[in-house]
This record gives sequence, C-alpha cells and structure tokens, in this order.
Amino acid sequence: MKYGDSIVSDGNVFKLGLFRPGNSSNLYLGVFYALSEETVVWVANRDRPLNDSSSGAVTISRDGNLVLINARNETVWSTNATASPMNTTLQILDTGNLLLRNNNATGNTIWESFSQPTNVYVPTMNITHNIRTGNKMLMSSWRNETDPQVGRFTSGIDALYIPQSVTWKDGRRYWRSGPWNGLYFIGIKEMFYSYMDGFIYLKNDSADNFYFMTPEKTSLIHLMLNSSGTLMRKEWDDLNKSWNAVWSAPAHECDVYGVCGPFGSCNIRSSPNICSCLRGFEPTDNYEWQRGNWSAGCKRITRLQCDTGGKGDDDQFFKMQFMKVPDFARQFSTRKEDECRTICLANCSCLAYARDSNIGCMLWSDSLIDIQTFESVGVDLFIRLAASEMDKTNDKSIVGVGQTFSSDSTAIVLKDESEKVNIGELPQFTFEMLANATHQFHENNLLGRGGFGPVYKGILANGKEIAVKRLSADSGQGMQEFMNEVIVISKLQHRNLVKLMGGCVEKEEKILIYEYMPHKSLDLCLFEKVLDWMKRFSIIEGIGRGLLYLHRESRLRIIHRDLKPSNILLDEDWSPKISDFGMARIFGGNQDHGNTARVVGTYGYMAPEYAMEGRFSEKSDVYSFGVLMLEIVKGNKNTRYYNHELSLSLLGFAWKLWSDDNGISFVDESIANTNLEEEIVRCIQIGLLCVQEIPNDRPCIQTVMSMLSREIVDLPAPLQPIFSDKWNGFTTGFTHPGNQVGYSINELTLTILDGR
Repeated sequence: MKYGDSIVSDGNVFKLGLFRPGNSSNLYLGVFYALSEETVVWVANRDRPLNDSSSGAVTISRDGNLVLINARNETVWSTNATASPMNTTLQILDTGNLLLRNNNATGNTIWESFSQPTNVYVPTMNITHNIRTGNKMLMSSWRNETDPQVGRFTSGIDALYIPQSVTWKDGRRYWRSGPWNGLYFIGIKEMFYSYMDGFIYLKNDSADNFYFMTPEKTSLIHLMLNSSGTLMRKEWDDLNKSWNAVWSAPAHECDVYGVCGPFGSCNIRSSPNICSCLRGFEPTDNYEWQRGNWSAGCKRITRLQCDTGGKGDDDQFFKMQFMKVPDFARQFSTRKEDECRTICLANCSCLAYARDSNIGCMLWSDSLIDIQTFESVGVDLFIRLAASEMDKTNDKSIVGVGQTFSSDSTAIVLKDESEKVNIGELPQFTFEMLANATHQFHENNLLGRGGFGPVYKGILANGKEIAVKRLSADSGQGMQEFMNEVIVISKLQHRNLVKLMGGCVEKEEKILIYEYMPHKSLDLCLFEKVLDWMKRFSIIEGIGRGLLYLHRESRLRIIHRDLKPSNILLDEDWSPKISDFGMARIFGGNQDHGNTARVVGTYGYMAPEYAMEGRFSEKSDVYSFGVLMLEIVKGNKNTRYYNHELSLSLLGFAWKLWSDDNGISFVDESIANTNLEEEIVRCIQIGLLCVQEIPNDRPCIQTVMSMLSREIVDLPAPLQPIFSDKWNGFTTGFTHPGNQVGYSINELTLTILDGR
C-alpha cells in the first residue's frame, strides 16, 4: 500500500493509509475517519516520518508483522509482534482499531493499534492503570498541529487513590477530573448536568486494572488531547459536516492544576482575583499573592488543637458548598456524614472531609491542593479549623462536634405577602421582560394549563426560546408549590430534568422560567401516536435516568410524588425531562420514607400505600414510573383506559395478557412488531414489577435501570397489581374525580380528591 491507497472498515467509518498532517511534507501511517480524513485518531510512525511520498510503502513482512518501509527498503516502523515467520492478516474495524491476526485455526489477535494509543480516545478503546503493577496506558499529545511526535502532555487514569482522569504536563499534574463516583467524575461540573452522555465511564477488573469504557454506538464521538494540553470531546455534526467541540478541559484558569497553591481555592467568577485562601488560612507570601502569583498558596492562621498537644476533639469544621474537592482523597466506605466527621475528628492528621453518596467518605491528611468553587453543583467540603477561628464570625456554615448548620445560598425567604420574596442565586427576570417575550401573555403563546397556572412560550430579546410558568393570582395554594419548586429544582442539574433558568417576583406576580421544550409533553406526543418504539424506549430510559439521579445521585435525595406523562417534557431530540417539582419532597441522608396527611399527586399514578395511608418513599415514585412504562407501551392513559370485556384497568389488562404469555397483544398497534416483541414484552414485565402492591416487592430504580440495560438478564415474575380492576370509590375509598382525572391535586384527604 502506497501514498493514496487505503483500506476501509466494513461500515466505511475508518480508513488506514499514509497521510500528511496539514501543510507538512512528512508522511505518516495512520488511522483516520472516512468522512473526515483530516481527523487522525492513530499514528504509527509518529517519531520517524517518511520524507518522500513517492517511495514509502506499507506491507506485511515475511515474519507476519505490519511494516512501513522507506525508499531504501528500510523498516521505519513495525508492529514487532512476531519474531518468526507467520501467516497474518490485517483488518481495520468500525471502531478504528487496527488488528493483526494469525491466520491459523484460532485466528487470534497478535497485535492491535488500541494497545498503542496516540492523542485520541475513541469508543471501545481502553486507557488503563494497573494499581498492582503501576503500569499505565496513556494518551500523548502531538508536538504541534502538524507534527505527531510525542508532545509535552499525556492523559489517562490515576487510580492510586480514588480513580480520576488526569492530564500531565512534562510528567507533572496539569488538570484532573476529580474522583470517580461510579457514575461520573465529581470534579467535572458538566457531568452533574449530563454525565457527558455516558461517553466515558470507569470499570475495574480482577487484575486491578482500571480502565475507560465506552460503547461502540457512539463511534462518531472522540476525545482528543491537543498539543496545548486541552482534552476536547468532539461530536460529528452531519448537517455541517464538521466536528463540534462540546466539552474541553482545562476550560479556564481555575481548571489548571493547583493554580491557587496549597490551601487556596479558585473561583473563576471572581476574575481577575480568582484565588482566595480557605477559611482560617492566609497567604504564605502576601507580596506575591497581591501581585497575582498564587502558587505558594496559603498557611494556617491558628494551630489546630492536635498541634498544641490536645486530642483535637474541640476542633470544628467549616462547610464550603459546591466544591471541586482537593486532590489525593482517601476513601472510607461509610455513607453517613456524621461518621465521616467522627472519623476525621478522631485522627489528628485529618485536615478535611467530604462525602459523596456513591463514594462514601473522602478524607484528606496532606495539604489541600487544586480546590475550585463551582456554581450550584459540586460537593460539600468540610475544612478542619481551630475552634477560635469559628468565633470570628456568625457564619452558619460552621459544623461543630455533633451538630450541623447549613448556609444555603439558594434558600428562599418568604415574609409577608406584600414584601419581596428572595429567590437567592436564581437569575431574576423582570415582569416587563417576560410580558414582552410572551406578547403580553397572549393566548396564542399558551402551551398549557395546570393547577399552578398557565405556561406560555416566550422569546427573549436575544432570540432564546423559554417556557414561562405564571402563578395564578387566585391560586392560594400555588405559593407553596412555587416555593418548593425553586428550593428543589434550583439545586438539581441533570440532562433528564427540566432546567430552571430563572424567576420573577414582582408585587403579586410569581413566575418561573424554564428551558423551552419543542415537543412539549409526553402525553401530547404519546397519545397522538407519533412515537415509534425506539423513541418510546429511549424515553423510558431517560425518565429512569432522571429518577435515578433524584433518588440516589444528586446531593439532595428527592421524591417527586407527581410523575405522570404531562410532567415529562420532550426536547428537540425527543429526550425526556422530568418537570414540575412543586410537590417534591427532600429526604435526609438516613431517611427512606415519609408520612403525610396531605396526600398530593395524580389519580392513577399514586402508589397504593401513598394513596390510602399517606406513606411515600422512593418506591412510590417507582410505582408511578411503572404506570408510565405501561402507558408508553400501550399508548393509553391509565386513568382513561377500561377493558369492558374483562372489567380490567390498564394495569390489570397488562398483567393478564403477560400472565397468559400474550404480552404482545397489550402493545399499541402502531408499534407492534414481531421483531421487537421480546424487548417490548420485557418492558411490560419490568413495568408490572414496578406496580406491585407491596413497596418491598418493587425494585429500586437502580435495579430497574439494570433490567432495562440487560445488566440483569433474568427477571422475576410480577405479582398481580392491586388496581387490576377499574379503580373506583369501592377500591380505595376515593370518589371518582370526573373530568379532573388528568390533573394533580394540592389537597387530598384520605377520602376526598380535590382538583387544584
């Protein structure tokens, strides 16, 4: 194979060939995208280029190695996989991996390009760190844009403590992701919003290898380490035939490792004075600090009791919210914050602690380095200070022994109705701005109505589309929902939760502003039969991911309590977003259920223990999710469906047909397909598991997601749901709400259902 020749993967995704980078005259052997040949993902001879394009050639040598030879027939590069003659075959896969295989009966792979990564990570490639041997497989940058020689930057996994992604410059840390919590890197704030679409996650094996893992279906996405040390995630834009950089790190000065030195914290919003000393610390070199040279960091003002001969149990902790935690965290498996504090306090070498619901306790015993303040996302970091440092302020972010106070920047203070409502850090819009955006709240812009009030489409002066949720002036109970929604959703950021963009509180007006969803709500799309099965299944998975975040992954633990189709909004890509948190409840760290005499929710979606006894938990949300799943499969609302022939509700009809091994007959005729039968019927079974009467019989949302992804292959048989017959007053003690069935209710006693 010579310059101009290439071999192409089966799906025409990747090519192998000789190429020139940019305007360079040098020639290299590499793998590149078929639809974007200038985007090179692997280079063979990066340190030994060919100078003569007319004479270079690629071949398989007599000993079976892939080799690159120059004009003098000298080997410039070789796979060096065999030492004796062997009959081999070269193949390039649609993943971009180049394989050299033995042509014997086994056809085993004797070499692959993925074992020698250059500056690009593509899906299915593994970047590893073996903590037993210390061996690391790293990406390495090009020297510059036209020279593939190994540059100054490398990137990979550092799993010595809690695994994290790290970029090194000349062997020294340059950027890090923060610890991996099993779902995302907690030091990458964008992952709190979207998990980077699941592009990268970490796994480990029995050989103590930690490695990146990515499914093949995302092949038109890659992660590149450029010559300046920036990691860039790029996605292919087929419309414009170009790559879009959707994430990069370091993105600004605060992302650069240790820019503020030991015990310093960086906040990019404070630019140009981005660095500050932690509470209880002062600059080590005040002169250099004032000049903007923060590298020396900060020193402690008052010695800890441990340092003065005491036991240290009188020291206290200062709470810092929304933080990228320091480097070199030590992990303890305990999950309770009080236990983290106790462990740290009992060890004089412990300087700080934090807790993540998936990691457990993180403790620090050396200098605290590479700390950054985020906005609305991140982890609470507790800094150990001498008790006298706490006496210098009335700040309620101080945590003493056995007590916890919280300074909550997004808390809402509601005074008398005639006074101003403080909505904290939430961006504030003026009423005039929103009136203009909605054409004075014109009926033509009305998107829908709920118990809270009407929702309008608006267009801001900059052209951005928004959804404007206006509290009805005569809705006395709407204020409580308004308050609850701001408190809850302002703290939550996830790709499957609707994003709260701001609020407006002027005189009697109480308004919330959200991102606009072009496809509106699930109930409009689902019951109008415009969704095929692929979209429906993707929506089920998206709702599940959002619910998983609420229950287990966010800083707060949220029970939604009103999950239904009209509260599932769909963006331009049909991705679902859970909305309407006016009825949500926040659980404490050890709390797993609650009780209320004020039952809220919507007829047909409430779990039996909640509807009849006022008991709610994560499992009551799982019940609602199960109802949603069955509605999505059937294309009918639970509250409006009744099988007259069998006198069964939607849930009962699903269970009977599934029990009779005839689940496909339950499926919406517009999506019924024998090729999809197994997957759809499996979803029916999962939905039925979620709507079982006893909460303990229902799977938790993590288990549901594992069932959907087939991490759990074998499913148990569901029990018959309690509401198999038509749900009426004799079943639950409720009276039928007539034409109010589709609406949430604010007040619901155990015998009366009131429309809100």
